[in-house]
Amino acid sequence: MANDRIQLQHPTKTAPTIRTATYNAYRDAILTAIPRVEQGITFKDLLTTVEQIDPTLSDHGSVNWYVTTVKLHLEATGEIERIPGATPQRIRHA
Repeated sequence: MANDRIQLQHPTKTAPTIRTATYNAYRDAILTAIPRVEQGITFKDLLTTVEQIDPTLSDHGSVNWYVTTVKLHLEATGEIERIPGATPQRIRHA
């Protein structure tokens, strides 16, 4: 059963493990939601867009929690990045 889970990374602390299928679904939706433009997307718009891309994601639990957790993992692994100094928080492909 442990093989169907992934240990997430966090930029500054220990992160949880989640089911690999759940991770893959959220990762795909997040990477699809982030436009390939320099200004990226706000975190608030990311939440909304991810839910529109795959409405079934809420079947896994809190969309907000999963988007936040997987987003932090993607930041820690260098796939996406926060735009420095942007307020509100903006995210783009690294």
